[in-house]
Amino acid sequence: MATKQSVGDARVLITGGARGIGAATAKLLTARGARVWIGDVDEDACLQTAAELGVCGGRLDVTSAASWQDMLARIEASDGPLDILVNNAGVMPLGAFEAETEQVRDLILDVNIRGVLNGMQAVLPGMARRGHGHVVNVASMAGMIPVPGMVTYNASKFAALGASLSARREYAGTGVAVSAVLPSAVRTELTSGAPLGGGMPTVDPEDVAAAILAVLRTRAARRSVPRWVAPAWSTTAFVPEWLQSLARRLVDDRRALTSIDAAARSAYTERVDRQARAHRGEAAP
Repeated sequence: MATKQSVGDARVLITGGARGIGAATAKLLTARGARVWIGDVDEDACLQTAAELGVCGGRLDVTSAASWQDMLARIEASDGPLDILVNNAGVMPLGAFEAETEQVRDLILDVNIRGVLNGMQAVLPGMARRGHGHVVNVASMAGMIPVPGMVTYNASKFAALGASLSARREYAGTGVAVSAVLPSAVRTELTSGAPLGGGMPTVDPEDVAAAILAVLRTRAARRSVPRWVAPAWSTTAFVPEWLQSLARRLVDDRRALTSIDAAARSAYTERVDRQARAHRGEAAP
């Protein structure tokens, strides 16, 4: 059984900490007495958020094992070994699968899957040697619910959930816990321009941060946000596909293909495209 550890005075690293869920979690854990570091590939935004929250921050490219080692070395030199990792960094392009570029696909898979695996591999062995620690991977209800217009994103989040549950079993008995938090639709930049609601609950970053804090206290394997969504979805295994298809038509589950407000989403889409090109070492057009 993993040893419970107080959040107060714990050394915490939150990836994707410049905005949204990451920033909200940093704010909440800092208020609970944790010594928080945030990392983000957008260094300027990360340092600005860190200054606003009174935490430490710096550039972290979760797709790079070397970048992980650099960040962890900085934390250990300043505060000591890490107690808690919140693997939150992620990207969520939307649209038709056939129109997805190779650059964007690589970015989704590398950030949402490789980033989670890199983070766990970087911290779990040390945590196990010390006999305590906790990794919380922010997956998504898209790791359980397939949605048109999110094929590669769905794949990445199914993988993140599976990796979390498998690592949890592999490190059972070491004093270390691995958990997955699965938010439904979150009001952040990632969902800008997307029609929310309509059968899928919508939550705020602060709701997800509260769930992360709860999981750090309970060491649960998995928790959705809201809490009832994952258990409710699990019951669909007993529902015939024709009835599921009817329900999906009623809530218009193809909205990510048909109803995106491209103008409202343009700032996020353009930033992801720039990041995708930079990730592959390609110059901007």
